[in-house]
Amino acid sequence: METVRTSYLGDLRTEAVHVQSGNKLITDAPIDNKGKGEYFSPTDLVATALTSCIFTIMGIAARENNFSIEGATAKTTKIMRNDPRRIKEVQVEFDFSELELEEKEKDILRKLVKASPVPRSVSEELIQTVSLKFKE
Repeated sequence: METVRTSYLGDLRTEAVHVQSGNKLITDAPIDNKGKGEYFSPTDLVATALTSCIFTIMGIAARENNFSIEGATAKTTKIMRNDPRRIKEVQVEFDFSELELEEKEKDILRKLVKASPVPRSVSEELIQTVSLKFKE
């Protein structure tokens, strides 16, 4: 079954519709690549997918192990290169410092950084720098 239907809107902009839910997502080319940068760029979505995928797998593990990561946040930084133009590195800083987690729960989360589908699906050339911050 079709997952997403995408239309080119012109002016380096697309609209993607998630077929199952009907939710829409608009992308723009970034300013440094002739676009307006008014929406996520396609490469922003790759970086976002990496972070969201790791968070999702962490959420599943937390649920299965009877703890919560609700309220955790992450900062994602995408670094581009131009030879050819592509994502060089994605840096993700997960912040669990507002949560009361036991050491065994922290260990579960640490093990999941590279265990989700998106980090496993992107090129091995993509540098994935991931850190987790916990309450001291």
